[in-house]
Amino acid sequence: MDWILYLKAVILGIVEGLTEFLPVSSTGHLIVAGSLLDYTGQEADTFYIAIQAGAIFAVCWHYRQRLIDVCLGLFSDKVQQRLAVLVASYIKKWLFNPIAVATALVVGGVIILIVEYYQDKKTYKPRVETMDDMSWKDALKVGFLQCLAMIPGTSRSGATIIGGLCIGLSRKAATEFSFFLAIPTIFGATVYDLWKSRDVLTATALPMISVGFIVSFFSALVVVRWLLHYVSKHDFSPFGWYRIFFGGVILLTWWTGLVQW
Repeated sequence: MDWILYLKAVILGIVEGLTEFLPVSSTGHLIVAGSLLDYTGQEADTFYIAIQAGAIFAVCWHYRQRLIDVCLGLFSDKVQQRLAVLVASYIKKWLFNPIAVATALVVGGVIILIVEYYQDKKTYKPRVETMDDMSWKDALKVGFLQCLAMIPGTSRSGATIIGGLCIGLSRKAATEFSFFLAIPTIFGATVYDLWKSRDVLTATALPMISVGFIVSFFSALVVVRWLLHYVSKHDFSPFGWYRIFFGGVILLTWWTGLVQW
């Protein structure tokens, strides 16, 4: 296989791993990066879906003991039973349009800044400190908010984390629940979409997918550990400003004709 395709796989794997769990929209970044790298079409869409599994495996690895506890205590431990119920979710829908992505990035960035402004103004004291303290109503609300991620560029992590803050979750509880909610959501979407795209999964495409998967796994593992440390001391305002800047650059280059998105 051409080494340029391997390089594209590495770049896109890094993009996926670094953005999947941040409130900046991994789908949006993959759409834009794919356009810049001239890697689009059905095969590219399948590649994007496949490498998401690498990021999810990073979460599974980071929380491996907790997941083992959930499985072992599924029929005897009420805490684990509740967690298993809370992470029930919805299948993610994919739309690929850089301009729509850019618009959603900017709008989402503004929303993050507004939420953080009011959180700071009222010296935010969360109602729910840890993920285990969540009620089924809290989980249902976050699950509904996750549906907003069907809009390209919204960010599944952004919708669940910022939405969690709005309903009274602590930053750590909202972030960890977003991680756990991603496991069935993205695994389900990945299996479903890969089955639909099975004709594209040729022997020549598998090496590139494998490279992207591995790179996505390790870069996501770094982000998961970093983000848990970050939220203990900081808010999400920098991500809001980043979304506005990134989306603004895309819209500006489109409006001026510098890039044909």
